[in-house]
Parts: sequence; structure tokens; C-alpha cells
Amino acid sequence: QVQLVESGGGLVQVGGSLRLSCAASGKIRSINAMGWDRQRDGKQRELVASMTNGGSTRYADSVKGRFTISRDKDKNTVYLEMNSLKEEDTAVYYCNAGWGVHGDHIPGYWGQGTQVTVSS
Repeated sequence: QVQLVESGGGLVQVGGSLRLSCAASGKIRSINAMGWDRQRDGKQRELVASMTNGGSTRYADSVKGRFTISRDKDKNTVYLEMNSLKEEDTAVYYCNAGWGVHGDHIPGYWGQGTQVTVSS
């Protein structure tokens, strides 16, 4: 099992920035990728960003150029730097951990989620 604990959500104004953090523990060697999902009201959960142990990243089109995923392997922590935030970025953000397979990100574990609210 892998345990994930997110932090860093909150309320921010349109155009502002937030950084989410996710600390992983447990059987970390069983995974080779981490990422972030989000769940917006009335919308399907979507993968926002992911990163493999090798450093390969992928982003949802809606966040490209605004969000950056990074990872501190020594701290077993993954970050999501969110800039130029829009109201439509309002969501519960979930850290996930899993596997990068042939360019796809397959999550197997999720954190409890952290709320991000972007207001005008």
C-alpha cells in the first residue's frame, strides 16, 4: 500500500497562484509515477498532470502552460505549482500514485483530496 497526504489547497483570486504538495509513504518502490487528478462540480474526474520516475510529464490541455508538476524524490513528495488560476480550476484536487505504462498514467492510490477555490 501507498499512503498519500495532500496539502496546500485554499482560496485564491483569479490570476493567483497556489502550490499543492503530496507526501507519499509506504511501498513507494512499487510505483513509478505520481500525479494529480481533480474533481470539479458536475464534471468527470480528470487527470491534471503526471510525472514518471524518469521525469516524463504530461498535462491536461486545460492546464498546459499554467501548471507544473515536480517531484522531490528524497522527500517522496510531488508538487503541483498552479499559476494564472481561473475560476474553472476550482475543484477538489487529489494526489495519485501508480504506474506509467507506454505513455499512459495508471493511478492505483489516491490521497484524501484538497479543495482549491478560485474566486473573481
